[in-house]
Amino acid sequence: TLSRFLRASPEKVFRAWTQGEALKRWFGPSDAMTIVIADVDPRVGGRYRIVMRAPDGEEHRVGGVYREVTPPSKLVFTWAWESTPERESLVTVSIAPAEGGAELTLVHERFADDAARERHNQGWLGTLDRLARDLA
Repeated sequence: TLSRFLRASPEKVFRAWTQGEALKRWFGPSDAMTIVIADVDPRVGGRYRIVMRAPDGEEHRVGGVYREVTPPSKLVFTWAWESTPERESLVTVSIAPAEGGAELTLVHERFADDAARERHNQGWLGTLDRLARDLA
């Protein structure tokens, strides 16, 4: 579970998560990672697919299905790397109004093991840093 105050309205934060062109600007664990594909269909049962490219050219592909879409306050979606589709986990993004912006809480759960949880924790920390900069 990670929380972050963002200097943007809940509506703007929600759009950052649900529009492909917006995702391309900020998604990924570091500035070195480029988003080459961000296909999103933000509706219950809709799918998303994100392809990240590392500086060495290696690509990391993740995708899933939206389970809940409640603008502008909540997104719930499955998360699985294309290389390990059997290791599906669940991400919940909650966005609440706060003075001067919004409070985002991200819960990522149902990991296959502790090592995967720690890798994703580090990735999400960098990703949320990038989101905060994009929305500032």
